[in-house]
This record gives sequence, structure tokens and C-alpha cells, in this order.
Amino acid sequence: MSPLIFRSRFVSLLKNRHGRLMSSDLASTPSKDAINASQKLISDQIPPDVQGPTGSSSSSSTTTSKPWNFLKYSLIGALTGATAVAGYASYAYTYDEVEEKAKALRRSANHTAADDASGVEKVQGMLYSTIMSAPAKLIDVYLDLRKAIEEQVKGYTEPNAEMLLPELHPMERHVFTLVLDLNETLVYSDWTRERGWQTFKRPGVDSFLEHLAQFYEIVIYSDQSNMYVDPVIDRLDPKHCIRYRLSRAATKYENGKHYRDLSKLNRDPRKIIYLSGHALDSSLQPENSVPIKPWKCEADDTALLDFIPFLEFVARNSPADIRQVLESYKGCDIPTEFIRRSKEHQRRIQEQKQQGRIWKR
Repeated sequence: MSPLIFRSRFVSLLKNRHGRLMSSDLASTPSKDAINASQKLISDQIPPDVQGPTGSSSSSSTTTSKPWNFLKYSLIGALTGATAVAGYASYAYTYDEVEEKAKALRRSANHTAADDASGVEKVQGMLYSTIMSAPAKLIDVYLDLRKAIEEQVKGYTEPNAEMLLPELHPMERHVFTLVLDLNETLVYSDWTRERGWQTFKRPGVDSFLEHLAQFYEIVIYSDQSNMYVDPVIDRLDPKHCIRYRLSRAATKYENGKHYRDLSKLNRDPRKIIYLSGHALDSSLQPENSVPIKPWKCEADDTALLDFIPFLEFVARNSPADIRQVLESYKGCDIPTEFIRRSKEHQRRIQEQKQQGRIWKR
């Protein structure tokens, strides 16, 4: 074999072998893009050791929270229902009515089986008593709370005493009590930016008080505070014709208004006259009330002086029940009607005298 042929075969052999090595290297070495894609897929997955505990803890917390949510909503529902029942009972029933209904429940809670009862009956009795004791105790708690609240409210709505006035002297039991309102009856209070508060006396108030103090026990009963009533009366009545003064604390607060409760005066209701510019609207005893025209600083007002003849006549004649007298004047202007009746009475007397003279002849 010639050297030329040997050399050509050796070169071809080397090329074939080098080509196989290069192709195997390319096949065994992955591309850069393929490596990056595989790393991205691996990074997006959650490791098994992390995923497992998280799923189990969330499921266990959900299972644990369900009983607590049920208990919470049960308590809220029970409190709402109890509040609704207590509110309805307070609205529909008085304290005494609820107390009367609670007695049956207490008897059920104290139920005991008879001595000769069977064992089953005794167990049933014990279970029944135990079951009924819970609502009985709840009603007792409700009654205690309601009583405490009503006593607190009563301190603001009821007069501050059961007897607002002391006992009359035995020698004055026949005397009538004249109860007078203050504002727009004896005085009028006005406020302006320039002068501030000013209080004016009604025309004739001095003569009215001085004259009727001889026949009546005069009492001021106002719905104003004593900080207003006391200074006004001190200046209005320097001669002390007014025996007693009652202010807002002695009134009954009802439906947003302060009412005079004449039944708390510790006086015979047959001998009480309440005179006010708002008598029928401010008293709980309209049968004892005498309305007078409200005064608002009219200079020509004579209403107080016009009432003197009627009030003096009542005091001098002492009717058995003033309420019957006032009922006969219902719907009339009392001073005007009293004058008309007086003139009619005088006319009848004159006619009787004339008839007597005719018969004597």
C-alpha cells in the first residue's frame, strides 16, 4: 500500500471519530433555555413538607372554630330573646302583675314528690324542679332590676313626698285651701337681650293676696324650680300672706309635662281650690281646678280682682264639697256667672219680700 492511500484513510477515520464525539457531547449537555424552564417549573411547585402541615392546620382550625361560633350565636340569640321578653313584660304588665305570675313558677321550682311516690316519680319531680328553678331565678333577677329602676325613675317623676304639706291645726280644719299657680297667674317673666330676665306683678295681686289670706290657707304650687320660685315669692309677698310654696320637685312628671297632684297636699279634697291660668291642663284633679285668664303683661287686666267676690263667698258659706260648686260653673266665666247668679238671687229675694208685704195687707 502506498503512503498516499494510507494517509487518506487515516484522515477519514479521524474525522468520523471526531464527529461522533461532538454529537455525543451535544446530546448529553442540555441547552440553557431548557435548564431555565425546568428551574422555573420546580420553583412554582410547593414543597411537599410545607404543603402538608399547612393544609392540616387550616382544616383543624376550621373544625375548632365551628363549636365556638355556634356557642357565640346561641348566647347572642338567648340574650336578644331575654331582652325582648323583659321589654314586653315591662310594657304589658305592672310589677305587681309580674310578681303574681311569678308565684306559680316559684311553686313549680319548689315542687317535691309525695313521700309515698314511686322512685320514678321522685326522680321526675326532682328533674322538673331543677328545670323550673332556672327560669324562676331569672324572673327574680328581672323583678329585682325592675324594682330598682322603677324606684330610681319614681324619684324623678313622682312628688318628693307623699304628704307635701303638714297637718292643719285642729282649729283650722274648716278652712279652705287656695292653691295658686305662679307664672301667668300672679306674675309674668319675660326675657329680652337688652334687659335679660324681668318678672312683673299682675295688677291687683297685692290686694288679692291680702284680702283672701283672711279666709284661706294660700299655697303656691309652681312647676318652676325653687331657684326661681323662692326669690319671686320673697319679693311678691313681703307681708307673708302665702303660707307654703311648692316647686317643681313637688309635681308629677308625666308625658313630658309637670302636673300638680292635689291629692298629695294632705288636705281634704272637698276644700281645695286650684286657681291657674292653665288649671285644666296642669292639674291631675280638674274637678278642683278653676281657670283664670293667663296674664301676659296686659296693663288693664282685672281678673284677680274679679275673682275676689266669688272666693270670699265660698269661704264665708263653706259648702260641703267645693267640687260640686265648681261643676255647676263648668263652661262659664266664673266671676261673670257669679255676678249674674247673685243679681238673680237678689231679685228673687226682693220678689219674695214684695209678695210677703202683699199678703200682710
